[in-house]
Amino acid sequence: MKRILTLAAALLLPLTVFGQAPPGVARGIIVAIENDTLTLKSADGKTHSIALAKDWNVSVLKPVEVDAIQPGSFIGTAEMPQKDGTGRSLEVHVFPPGVKAGEGHYDWDLKKGSMMTNGTVGKVTTEAKGRELQVTYPNGERKIVVPKGVPIVQITKGERSMAKAGVPAFLIVVQTPGGGLSSNGVAVGENGATPPM
Repeated sequence: MKRILTLAAALLLPLTVFGQAPPGVARGIIVAIENDTLTLKSADGKTHSIALAKDWNVSVLKPVEVDAIQPGSFIGTAEMPQKDGTGRSLEVHVFPPGVKAGEGHYDWDLKKGSMMTNGTVGKVTTEAKGRELQVTYPNGERKIVVPKGVPIVQITKGERSMAKAGVPAFLIVVQTPGGGLSSNGVAVGENGATPPM
């Protein structure tokens, strides 16, 4: 519950931030945005209506090189736990300086068995298999390997006009008292790319 409240508070920042704990996420193609309601078509072909907060904002996920991840960076990474206790990144999103949200290590739905780890990067080591990161968060620490070719994006501020019909989007959503969905931020990839998380 504490993680949910932390995330909800973080989403009130001017810049959409990520680090998902329940209630959930929504991914798909934007069909329309009308009267502060976003219609999203998910991969299964279903459409979902998501109410947008009056102050909803847009974040653009800009591809960056692995060198953008430095000691002190705050990151989120969807990762697959390995037998040796490390994690293998499926994607990495680098938060803006000074922004932290969703700290911890918890279930994620990008791939069966995947987890999300959000934390502060400590030691960074370059290895043949990729870049190894020491990531710490309250009450925990993980070693995570970022293989070559894994999508790495920087969360940057965007304009509402970038969230439009035909654009792939990612949203953190909460359930409304009436049973619907709501969000106060929409994430899109640079130049219409699909958000990797």
